[in-house]
Amino acid sequence: MSDVTTIPVTKEVRDRLKLYGKKGETYSNILNRLMDEISYEIFMERQYKKLEETDKFVSLDDI
Repeated sequence: MSDVTTIPVTKEVRDRLKLYGKKGETYSNILNRLMDEISYEIFMERQYKKLEETDKFVSLDDI
């Protein structure tokens, strides 16, 4: 296991974080999974915005 650190959070934040976890999942795993999901969504939003800004993009709704 890599180096471990402590991040101070309120009990309320800790309890909310637990709700996102699966049985046996560590807080580190939960946070990594959530950050991966957010990163993917942000990446896709940026890609769609770039496509919309080009003249070559045609929405499926327009076909």
